[in-house]
Amino acid sequence: MSLSSALSNAMTGLSAAGRSTSVVSDNLANALTEGYYRRTLDLQSNGDAGGVRIGSVQRNVDPAIQKSVRSAEASYASTTVSADFYSRLSDLVGTVNDGYSIAQRMNDMEAALIEATSLPNSDARLHDFSMQAEELAESIKEAADGLSDLRNKAEDSIASLIAGLESDLEDLDEMNGQILAARVRGLDTAGLEDQRDNLIDSINEVIPVQIYERDNDQIALYTQAGVKLLDGSVAEFTFDETSLVTPYMTVDNGQLSGLEIDGNPINTSINGKIGGGSLAAQFHIRDVSAVQAQEDLDTMAGDLILRFQDPTVDTTLGATDPGIFTDEGGFYDTSDELGIANRIVINSTISMSGDAETWRLRDGLNATAVGERGDTTILNNYGDALEATNTISSPGLGSGDFSAYAIAANLMTSFTQEFTWAEQEQAFSSAIFSDMQSRELEQGVDTDAELQTLMMLETIYAANARMLQAIDEMMQELMRL
Repeated sequence: MSLSSALSNAMTGLSAAGRSTSVVSDNLANALTEGYYRRTLDLQSNGDAGGVRIGSVQRNVDPAIQKSVRSAEASYASTTVSADFYSRLSDLVGTVNDGYSIAQRMNDMEAALIEATSLPNSDARLHDFSMQAEELAESIKEAADGLSDLRNKAEDSIASLIAGLESDLEDLDEMNGQILAARVRGLDTAGLEDQRDNLIDSINEVIPVQIYERDNDQIALYTQAGVKLLDGSVAEFTFDETSLVTPYMTVDNGQLSGLEIDGNPINTSINGKIGGGSLAAQFHIRDVSAVQAQEDLDTMAGDLILRFQDPTVDTTLGATDPGIFTDEGGFYDTSDELGIANRIVINSTISMSGDAETWRLRDGLNATAVGERGDTTILNNYGDALEATNTISSPGLGSGDFSAYAIAANLMTSFTQEFTWAEQEQAFSSAIFSDMQSRELEQGVDTDAELQTLMMLETIYAANARMLQAIDEMMQELMRL
């Protein structure tokens, strides 16, 4: 080997060692950086020319694990949205041990009614019956209003997620261009690819995606069902947010906006074309879960009002006179059931915050004067009305004949079960996501291994430097000849 060849080999060795040291240093510096993938330098023999040829910096990414992590993350995001909704809904209705639950309010009213019936001439007991009835009406209304808030939050979340998607897709398209420009200039693109993967992760959490490689290190993004999100151009999302969502509004009646992508209507159900992530989960809450919960609350509220506005229970009532519980103070028409849980209030005539004429609970709401103070006829009718079985049907309460107490208990049980199931699904998806993340981290930076590599590079650098020194000494000796 000639001295010039040896010099060239040593120089390439020094360059390779220096470049490799820089790569290892980056790995160590980013060992705890989320979304960073370990780098290695592609080194190859320079063939007959001798020395080492320095290639590009490679990111150590396992596509199969990365895909599994993204799938698990999207599922976890979806189940978290559902679990959070049912957790809040269960809190609104109350649980078994909750002294302020709707079911407990029903029991409290029953207890007050029994006390009033046992001593009908007691104004204090009639007052308490009135107050407990009002507390029950308020608890139903508060639950319904809280449900409306949750539905409006879902609407806000949908708009926010879509805005975030549009921004991330624009950034991803720009990142494609930056990576192409860096490749053309022969620059390292590993950092840009990390940023691009982070953007894909963000998008995938909202809508699970499929990634397709295009020429010149570009990528295209489609949903799992094949709807284009990015492929040369960014998809256009169309969604019109409603400022206030009421129980009367649905997608079917045209009062709530659906979703269009590039002008095409999209099925937003859990198993639809954008299903699997947080966006479809929010649509499901707005259009399915909250609607069904509203129907359950309306069924209970409507049934309760009907039991007490029946003229056979209180003979002083006319056919269209309101009873103890009312539709915003008026008679309840069963043809207007939707939203009745948001409108239920106690009759102002007997309300302690209204006329406070609680003697009417004993003598009749439309009685013309105070009657016999020991008469329990109407009070007994109230007790019978609560125990009577009425036929109802709703998603959570089921179909059948139930007493007022059974309906309240079923409502609480239904929402508690929904929360339990949602919580179990969230725990399952969380375990899978954590496992996938652990596997991905195993592919990450091992600081001990990187330090060992660094020590090896130091030795290689020293050897090549010693080779240069030896060549220099030989050249000096030749010059003296």
